[in-house]
Amino acid sequence: MFLKQLLIESKEGTIRDIAFHKGINLILDYTDQNNKTKSGNNVGKTTVLKLVDFCFGGKPQEIYLDPEFKQPNVEVENFLKDEEVIITLTLGEDLDSNTNTLTIRRNFLSRAQKIQEINGENETSDKNFQAKLKELIFNSKEIKPTFRQIIAKNIRDDANRVKNTLKVLHTTTKQEEYESLYLFWLGVVVDSGERKQQLLSLQKTEENLQKRLKKEKSLPQINQSLILINKEIEKLEKKKDTYSLNPNYNEEVKQLNQVKMQLNSYSTKLSRLELRRELILESKEEFDKEFAQIDTERVKELYSYAKNLVPTIQKSFEETLTFHNQMIEEKIKYITNELPILEKVISEIKKQIKEYLVQEEKLTNSIVKSQINIEYQETISELTKLYEQKGSFEEQKRLWEKSNEKLEKILEELNSINSGINDLESVIQDRIAKFNEYFSNISHRLYNERFILSSERNAKGMELVIESLSGRLGTGKKKGQIFAFDLAYIQFADSLDIACLHFILLDQIENVHDNQISNLLLEIISEVNGQYILPVLKDKLPSDIDYKQYEVLSLSQEDKLFRI
Repeated sequence: MFLKQLLIESKEGTIRDIAFHKGINLILDYTDQNNKTKSGNNVGKTTVLKLVDFCFGGKPQEIYLDPEFKQPNVEVENFLKDEEVIITLTLGEDLDSNTNTLTIRRNFLSRAQKIQEINGENETSDKNFQAKLKELIFNSKEIKPTFRQIIAKNIRDDANRVKNTLKVLHTTTKQEEYESLYLFWLGVVVDSGERKQQLLSLQKTEENLQKRLKKEKSLPQINQSLILINKEIEKLEKKKDTYSLNPNYNEEVKQLNQVKMQLNSYSTKLSRLELRRELILESKEEFDKEFAQIDTERVKELYSYAKNLVPTIQKSFEETLTFHNQMIEEKIKYITNELPILEKVISEIKKQIKEYLVQEEKLTNSIVKSQINIEYQETISELTKLYEQKGSFEEQKRLWEKSNEKLEKILEELNSINSGINDLESVIQDRIAKFNEYFSNISHRLYNERFILSSERNAKGMELVIESLSGRLGTGKKKGQIFAFDLAYIQFADSLDIACLHFILLDQIENVHDNQISNLLLEIISEVNGQYILPVLKDKLPSDIDYKQYEVLSLSQEDKLFRI
């Protein structure tokens, strides 16, 4: 899919109509950098990228929140809502025709006024909206990786994506999620990505439970204790039978022992459930502690100072903080989902315990009234204690065995999934080798150096890495590596008929040296069947670039994106 058009409209009419073409698409800021009273910031260059991202399911707040301190730009927010601004993004499989196009329309209103259309059909559910886009663009209905994860490398408009070639997701993303994404990028079909992530989460839960159980006794210790207790019970039962007592007394004692065993079993079950509830609440408390609290005024001072030193800062600490807290909220919802059912079961068990306590008291009173000798009483007392211990150990054993059974099934399924992925290792390596044909060629033309993509594997799965013979990369050279990777991916995907987006949106090109910019713009990109959309200050372009032929939008302090 190529970008064909980005249309910004209000109830008063068209604000911007941006037509994209193949190759380089420059969004130029014409602000005079020699005029010290003006700057190239806040004219809307990066906002164009954000609007494309918005049409692909990005959050509307990203358009009008202050990029440093995440405070809303009230003027822009009110304009977008009061003027009923609609963003229309048109994509197509071919830039030269109007067939096989995809049109996305979104506005900034909510509830009944919310517009979120795909080819004229409104889909107000964000989840369904993104799932439909994934199916239409990538021909995939799998839940993992998500649509937003897949396109992260195509829209590099935040600090994380601008500085990282491969790690384009949030900093808290786990390796198993990256494995699912990397396999998708390579065109290796694996339908178990979501299940693997679920299994790893369940594995961690069971391992934490076993750590708590081991603090009391290990399973071998419990088994040995039960062997000894059963022998003692057998010996005392034989001794008890030598006493001559009325049948009712023996039956009552037997019933009492059974009641005590049931009581102990229920008490142990109650302890186990309360332990699980405690684990959940502890996890929730730990996540609650991860909610970062920060003095925004202090951060504002720091970022203001940083912005004076580094004008290209695009994202704020508080933005990352907000995203982090949202992720924590989702985790809390997930881990506390079991609590209502748990509370209900705990309540029912407490009710059963209360009923058994009544039976115990009744039987005990009846037995005490009987005429028995002291030695018999001592025997019964010992048996009672042994049965209580037995009930406790048997419940602990049940917990261990159930947890081991769960863990065994989890590991068995994980091994099966990993085995399936390992069976595809030759395919994976062939795909990586194919990708490197394009990647090393472009990087060599940019820096006379060949970057190489390779894979590594550990217990959590596969990971992709990029090697450089020169060692650590500087900011500008790192940006060049990103250029090479993104362009190589389009060539790679086309060579294998892998569905992909044929455009890349990249901010902060100013960090790349003029030689690489000229080489990139004048030669390399023209050879790739794709589009590069670059917001840049006109004064930062090399002098040998005829920018007019690449320009798709011009902005300035006098003519900002929304013209407000």
